[in-house]
Amino acid sequence: MTDAVLAASKASIVKGSKSFRSASRLFEPEVREDAWLLYAWCRACDDEIDGQDHGFGHEELTVDEQKRRLERLYDMTRRAMTGEPMSDPTFAAFQRVALRHRLPERWAIDMIDGFRMDVEHHDYRTMDDVMAYCWHVAGVVGVMMARVMGVTDAEVLRRAQDLGLAFQLTNISRDVIEDAQGGRVYLPAAWLREAGVEPTPEAVAKPANRDAVHAVTRRLLEAAEPYYDSARDGLRGLPFRSSMAIAAARGVYREIGRKVARGGPGVWKQRVSVGRAMKLWLFGRGALIAIWTQVLDRGKAPPPRPALWTRV
Repeated sequence: MTDAVLAASKASIVKGSKSFRSASRLFEPEVREDAWLLYAWCRACDDEIDGQDHGFGHEELTVDEQKRRLERLYDMTRRAMTGEPMSDPTFAAFQRVALRHRLPERWAIDMIDGFRMDVEHHDYRTMDDVMAYCWHVAGVVGVMMARVMGVTDAEVLRRAQDLGLAFQLTNISRDVIEDAQGGRVYLPAAWLREAGVEPTPEAVAKPANRDAVHAVTRRLLEAAEPYYDSARDGLRGLPFRSSMAIAAARGVYREIGRKVARGGPGVWKQRVSVGRAMKLWLFGRGALIAIWTQVLDRGKAPPPRPALWTRV
């Protein structure tokens, strides 16, 4: 019998994320399917608030409509976690993975709180403000994914959080101009002012400010590096195939950030991505890193986690 919920979740990741879809092939089948279920819910929540379809297009929504949709997400997510039967495939998918892995409700609500920050147009004055946003929209997803992989150890969960934070810092850097053109700025206002740019969408999007904005973006990418390094030390705490998948995804996202840094102020003329050949090389390198951490590092205590921003 066809599993309609799983099929819809697989279709969602095929449409919405080439990088994560490719990396997910390395998971054990059960983990891969649960990753698809969790992704489908995360993607649908994001699209619901932005009026998009898997990150594409843009429906103009009033603030009142965004708030109405936000309340629906809170309500449906909470109901799904009680075990109430769900007819909506998105929330049925989330219910299945959340109950199977006993995901705490606060993690799910924390993610939706990140979308509330977008709806309410939060200001990100300091790097700490930016990191709090990164937790809500990505760090908590990293923690939930780790639970899907069977992780319960608090130290490994923190490393999973670190990878989510690094991913979001990379996303912010890649999408700086696109976000500014859409009325959002996630770069720290204090850093922009130090570079001589007003922390407004208009100023960040202005071509004359591109050099200064790129300098601030490079600074943000430098801040992401310790989180990528910390995440590597968490690979040994994952099942082997999961460590391969996560090492691959880590390599691809880190390379996106490096391309933004290398590309200079003109890098945003088109969306930065990683080509197929480079992606295959990074997947192979990720497999070697996973083997190294699983074979040579297993049994050794990981180095102490640096004094990084943390929520878990």
